[in-house]
Amino acid sequence: METKIPEATAKRLPLYYRYLNNLLNANKLRVSSTELAEAIQVDAATIRRDFSYFGTLGKRGYGYDVHKLIEFFKKILDQDTLTNVALIGVGNLGHALLNFNFHKNSNVRIGAAFDIDPTMIGSVQSNVPVYGMAQLREQLQEQQIKIAIITIPAAIAQKVTDELVQSGIKGIMNFTTVRVSVPAEVRIQNIDLTNELQSLIYAIRHD
Repeated sequence: METKIPEATAKRLPLYYRYLNNLLNANKLRVSSTELAEAIQVDAATIRRDFSYFGTLGKRGYGYDVHKLIEFFKKILDQDTLTNVALIGVGNLGHALLNFNFHKNSNVRIGAAFDIDPTMIGSVQSNVPVYGMAQLREQLQEQQIKIAIITIPAAIAQKVTDELVQSGIKGIMNFTTVRVSVPAEVRIQNIDLTNELQSLIYAIRHD
């Protein structure tokens, strides 16, 4: 049965998984919640609470077995299952994402990109084929892609989002400056880099 956990906890799981792999690579076989807290800047009580949603993962006075935690989170995060995502918009930010292509996460990759630029359509960018928007539904269904990243002009964001939803997309990472509307069954994450940077500047100036 699927474990229901808070969204904040779910967002921290990949962070735990990456750090635990770093520990394993350094031949460290045991770790305490305090050590984890210092390394990833999440307090120990939060880590213990996050882990408690999944039952008994560690022992008091012993800590956590690194290898067992990795295997556990590997299963929870479906690290053995490759997830293809689509990129909509191959501009400057789109190109940066293609170049990166989530190489630090072996179970996620951009499998298809889409654009309206005729000079881009039919090309291969960073080993990813670029299709025209007219091929969107066909390719998403053929490649069984359920997650999309949009890096497109704000003026067309909602229109493209509607097309993605109609094509069966279940999750969207939105890098545009507008908040698009989606049905309740579609998950969306808004990533506004300008807002994030401005928030950081404000925090520094008022520290």
